[in-house]
Amino acid sequence: MSEPTTAPPSSAVQRALDKLAGLTIGIAATALLGLVVVQGWQVFARYVINDSPSWTEPVTLLLLATATSLGAACGVHTNRHFGFFLLHDHVRPGARLAIDLIVTLVIVAIGAVLAYWGAVLLVDGLGIKAAGANLPQSINYLPLSLGGALMVVFALNRLVLAFGPQGPAVPEPAAQEGDL
Repeated sequence: MSEPTTAPPSSAVQRALDKLAGLTIGIAATALLGLVVVQGWQVFARYVINDSPSWTEPVTLLLLATATSLGAACGVHTNRHFGFFLLHDHVRPGARLAIDLIVTLVIVAIGAVLAYWGAVLLVDGLGIKAAGANLPQSINYLPLSLGGALMVVFALNRLVLAFGPQGPAVPEPAAQEGDL
């Protein structure tokens, strides 16, 4: 039986990123709850009091964009994002390291594209009012841009952790059934 190991103490940067991720997932969860409330009101107003409010659609789209964008960024922070895990588990440690590097760089690139173009689209439509709500037409690009920026930050942190001063992190093979 192996000795239990303790995680090394985390740095101030890691603790700050963990708090940022916690705040981000809290905002995403609140947006999801708001989505349920707004849609519940939409259904009640439409079918019970026969007075469908016009503001619910743009607000729903904003809440949905917020929940998905920020939730995806937190998925990068916790390493629960799309990946090639089946391939990763069946190659040698050197190839695993290469896969980890490539996946992280792809996430950084995708996050950077989302952050940049989301910001461009946000600024481009700020002067146009959304139909049914007193919001800019392009407000839905704000959470997309923020989520992309957070993806970059969280992926770069994973890159630093994996290839930091302690050297490349090569995980030990998983214990097989029957191992002692």
